[in-house]
Amino acid sequence: MAKTSPGEFIRQVRAEAGKIVWPTGRETMQTTIMVLIMTTILSLFFLGVDTVFNAIVSWLTSLAR
Repeated sequence: MAKTSPGEFIRQVRAEAGKIVWPTGRETMQTTIMVLIMTTILSLFFLGVDTVFNAIVSWLTSLAR
């Protein structure tokens, strides 16, 4: 592998940084809202699954008494 001088490295970094496309404010807001919605849906799903498993385990332990 060829070694790159510090100056050439900085030029390459600047060239690559120039290719970055930043999202617009609208895109950022839409993505944020989507993440919040999906997080809420998943938390409700896992709450339901946990409640069902808790009921099953409670029922099984009551049988052992």
